[in-house]
Amino acid sequence: MADQIALSKKEVAQLCRTPLKVRQIAFLLQNGIRHYLDAHGFPVVLRSTIDGTQPQDQQVIKTWKSNKAA
Repeated sequence: MADQIALSKKEVAQLCRTPLKVRQIAFLLQNGIRHYLDAHGFPVVLRSTIDGTQPQDQQVIKTWKSNKAA
């Protein structure tokens, strides 16, 4: 299963220490763990987020800057 791109629902529950999706989302938000919600409202965490294999430039949220000349 290590070749999957995202953690399984069971692995997310183990990471968050709760089977309840509302509490899982709260845990992920509180700890700054990047995730998204699937069509059923369950949090999805990519393995690269947990493994730390994301490139450094993708971890930084860049602020918007206009290209229009002043």
